[in-house]
Amino acid sequence: MSRSQTYRFLVVDDDAIAASAISAILTDAGHTVETLTSGRDVLERMLASPPDCILLDLMMPGVDGYELCAAIRAKPQFDRTRVLVVSSKSYDFDRRRARELGADGYLAKPVRKDVLLAEIARILEDALALRYWGVRGTLPVPGPRAQRYGGNTSCVTLSFPSGALFIFDAGTGIKALSDHLMEDGKARRKGHIFISHPHWDHINAIPFFGPLYVPGNEFEILGAAHGGTSVREMISAQMDGIYFPVTIREFGARVYFRDLRQESIEVEGIPVRTMLLNHPGQCLGYRIDYGGRSVCYVTDHELYPVGHPGRDPRYVAELVEFVRGTDLLITDACYTDEEYVRKEGWGHSAITEVADFAHAAQAKVLHLFHHDPAQSDDDIDAKLHTAEARLRSLGSTTVVAAPAEGEVFEL
Repeated sequence: MSRSQTYRFLVVDDDAIAASAISAILTDAGHTVETLTSGRDVLERMLASPPDCILLDLMMPGVDGYELCAAIRAKPQFDRTRVLVVSSKSYDFDRRRARELGADGYLAKPVRKDVLLAEIARILEDALALRYWGVRGTLPVPGPRAQRYGGNTSCVTLSFPSGALFIFDAGTGIKALSDHLMEDGKARRKGHIFISHPHWDHINAIPFFGPLYVPGNEFEILGAAHGGTSVREMISAQMDGIYFPVTIREFGARVYFRDLRQESIEVEGIPVRTMLLNHPGQCLGYRIDYGGRSVCYVTDHELYPVGHPGRDPRYVAELVEFVRGTDLLITDACYTDEEYVRKEGWGHSAITEVADFAHAAQAKVLHLFHHDPAQSDDDIDAKLHTAEARLRSLGSTTVVAAPAEGEVFEL
């Protein structure tokens, strides 16, 4: 949380010592703090002086934290007030129940200063964090030709202020994500793995995703079914004992599977739209809309050039509308224009067509993704320069970048 940003807080805790300790942390950080040791007068105090954030204990006599959370969320005038539960109860049930009643965050006592301030910054700044764990396509590329952009295949995460974690694809990049999650020590982790399609570079590292083997964790794997073959069957098949010594029966976490079509759904209350893409087999693009911002993950699709007999104007128009106005478009930029001539019909796009697509859709930012394994870092640089030049020639407002493995972006 920036020192230049100050907020108004209301701390409600019947333990005066705990309330005083939290108040001191917030005051030292430059914020304005009021405290109450009873839940009875909270709504009246909030109406007189609405806080930016209220910190609630759960176990209080008279009016408990659950009741307060529900009452706050029932009043439209408090829509912008963030609610953080700070409780000695560390049970998963209480965390879930607080979320259901509208809490934006939950911390277990005793709370360290750095943890408290980081959690408050997360829920007040309402930022989405997007991170790349693998940006290559088809095959991982180790060695000196992939030093700057990295050599792992497709995996991207989108983290929400609520704590929700969306993972897009499970190429070899998901192993680095696995290591990161396993090292941070957080218990009872939950997430959703969105599979674009079941080609190996998008699913082959699922068996190496450690959180799936941890009891108490909960993960959902979503993607397009292929005719009579479900997502569960596809993931299970690649972990059959013949191909891999560990099967999905060894998952210790609660793992659910969901078959998707071209449709609109909600995941943890977050709207998700899907669209079938022009790629061999069933392949889905995803659009996430949250808090007036959007991210489109549209990888592995072929945009035939204008005049090509395979180009379907209706499909292109639908794709442009699907992406239109997005804050961030992550999309297949597999080939240079020269390479595409030799690889036409392989299900991937040339860089100039990608730039034209982003411009037509009025994407604010374009991220080039899913690079051909034969390309070096310098080749990716060249594709980026081609896209920049094309967008300039169109007079486009779209900003283009080529993210590297490990890069983090906030929206």
